[in-house]
Amino acid sequence: MRRFSPSGLVALSLAAATLAAATISAARAADWPQWRGADRSGVSAEKGLLAAWPAEGPKLLWTARGVGLGHSTPSVAGGRIYGMGLRGADEMVWALDAATGKEAWSTRIAGQTELGGRQGGYGPRGTPTVDGDRVYALGVGGDLACLNRADGKLIWKKSLVADFGGRVPQWGYSESPLVDGNTVVAAPGGSKATVVGFNKKDGSVAWQCAVPGGDAAHYSSAIAANVGGQKQYIHFLSGGVIGMDAKDGKFLWRYESPANRTANCSTPIYRDGQVFAASGYQTGGGLATLPKAGAAAAQEVYFTRQMQNHHGGMVLVGDYLYFGHGHNNGMPACVEFKTGEIKYKENKGAAGGGGSAAVVYADGKLYCRSERGPVALVEATPTAYVEKGRFEQPERSRDASWPHPVIANGRLYLRDQDVLLCYDVKQP
Repeated sequence: MRRFSPSGLVALSLAAATLAAATISAARAADWPQWRGADRSGVSAEKGLLAAWPAEGPKLLWTARGVGLGHSTPSVAGGRIYGMGLRGADEMVWALDAATGKEAWSTRIAGQTELGGRQGGYGPRGTPTVDGDRVYALGVGGDLACLNRADGKLIWKKSLVADFGGRVPQWGYSESPLVDGNTVVAAPGGSKATVVGFNKKDGSVAWQCAVPGGDAAHYSSAIAANVGGQKQYIHFLSGGVIGMDAKDGKFLWRYESPANRTANCSTPIYRDGQVFAASGYQTGGGLATLPKAGAAAAQEVYFTRQMQNHHGGMVLVGDYLYFGHGHNNGMPACVEFKTGEIKYKENKGAAGGGGSAAVVYADGKLYCRSERGPVALVEATPTAYVEKGRFEQPERSRDASWPHPVIANGRLYLRDQDVLLCYDVKQP
């Protein structure tokens, strides 16, 4: 019988530890811990997903009911799902078990805020951000809360309105807080504290950015970007896309063309010193090169009214931008990022020729969810719009389906007001 030496046992222990660490790392890499995924791009690195769906759609694993009213997209991290909802008169942040959909905890962060009738609806719109042992969430009335991830206990809370003079937008605060290093970024709007950087540990103010023109808060969320060696925060406010120095919140530049005065919703996309942004309401989208130090305006590369995007977002895959569906005659489309050349524009997409659709990307496919109900799996190719399956979501509410799809750990999550559905999209 062969003997094991102590060094052999150590080697086996190290190998086991390495395998365990790799497994944990892989699981974390497949999480969706904040708005639009790990890096806010709407692009997942997950592999091994279904290349096509059966006629009835992917397998429904479970349905969670009673999550509360609202258009909030969930986040997924560490075996739990985090979201927000209005339950009666209470605005709640909650956590569900990802395996079963059963609630782990729920915490009230604010009372009811009523918004513009049928179009605005009720309830929160933002996505909770999971960072370490904490969860950060922004309520529809401007209540920014930091919660303990394990049990939902409130750690600190700030009001963007009462504390910073912000004004609730027409359809409510819809921002998903950005957590970058030790800073939480959120936009009250207004002339004094247009955007604020908070210390994530205790909620104290790290910096305030007074954007020239005093832009109001709109419905987009900030991203972090390395611009020529300088870390910046990029945000889409009422008057356009703006950039700030991440160190102190200093205003750096503005790009106005993509803005409309009604609702700027889509998160900007950054790559290699350039930013793309788009909006709906007959406006469109464009690409701008960000300025060097000292300049105050970005330099537009192109702008087109054919690339509108309401609130469904867009994803950059390779050299191409994909739109699930626009707004005001927008259509599923693909455009070359650097030139603006339209590769295709389809009027038979997931939204059925109208409305808006949200889009995310994973494993060669686009997941497009129409506000009217259908969910489609589409090839991410610039040559043509090619569907690989579609299905109708069960238990449809009477409201438009605005929450974006979420892909995490081989599962597809769809939120529709008081219901959250979980589908198996992993290859067998």
